[in-house]
Amino acid sequence: MAGRKSDFTLPTNTLDDLFSTQEERDDAKLAKIRDIPLTEIDNFPDHPFKVRDDEDMLQLVESVKERGVITPATVRQKEDGRYELVSGHRRKRACELAGFEALRCEVVDLDRDAATVLMVESNYQRSQILPSEKAFAYKMRLEAMKRQAGRPSKENASPLATNFAQGRSDTELGEQVGESKDQVRRYIRLTNLVPELLDLVDEGKIKMRPAVELSYLDEDSQRAVVDEIDLNQCTPSHDQTIRMRKFFTDGKLTPEVVSAIMGEEKPNQREKIVLRGDKVRSLIPKNIPVSQTEDYVVKALEHYSRFLRQRAERDSR
Repeated sequence: MAGRKSDFTLPTNTLDDLFSTQEERDDAKLAKIRDIPLTEIDNFPDHPFKVRDDEDMLQLVESVKERGVITPATVRQKEDGRYELVSGHRRKRACELAGFEALRCEVVDLDRDAATVLMVESNYQRSQILPSEKAFAYKMRLEAMKRQAGRPSKENASPLATNFAQGRSDTELGEQVGESKDQVRRYIRLTNLVPELLDLVDEGKIKMRPAVELSYLDEDSQRAVVDEIDLNQCTPSHDQTIRMRKFFTDGKLTPEVVSAIMGEEKPNQREKIVLRGDKVRSLIPKNIPVSQTEDYVVKALEHYSRFLRQRAERDSR
């Protein structure tokens, strides 16, 4: 056993922690926090979360004017020396509107995939997240997770291990965001919708399942659906979108077919007239059977309609 080399090694960061005090570690973190000119900060590429100049933003602007940016934004430095915003897009916008020239930031050492994961995680805290925002955020994060899973350590570099890790990404993402794996996939399907349809999903005018069916159509077919929505002032039902997808899969979905399907009267669009049975029966002679109630009511309405027309004609003379 003499001369055997130990397999046990301590990670570098663990050694640093062992031989440094908490105060030194806090100072090291503070050294990464600095005020960076807004002109040197670029937004995260394809940032999926919308920054709106709404009432909440106005309140944030007032808060920034009074107290400054309490929680630093997170940035990473790019190869060209500029900074890429990972989290804090609303804080950056608030500083712009408040007339500030710099944003207080923590500079972190992250690659693009790790930055993507952090960017998505940091925005889960928002009180309201649109379906379109979830869709692109989930897609970006899942792609980053799969790339990270595809870069195994030297000790675990087998293709089987890589494939297993990638297969786990969908499930892991669902667990992290509190959604089922299937729901995560539905959201990601929404990224295939044309902007007009995606806006209708955000507005709640098209539900998730019909939207997912529409996402399987090509752009021209989706545009035809948008035209019919504008023309008929109604959105397709789940059943209608299922049939559109079937026609598309069979290569038979034309603008005419879309128009025919969208022109159908859906059950929830039919105007319903509700009459109280007891009140109606009290006005019908007792010798009229219940089975003939509808015919009696229709004839009575026809008679009353003729009476109104005749009275209108007399009054016009």
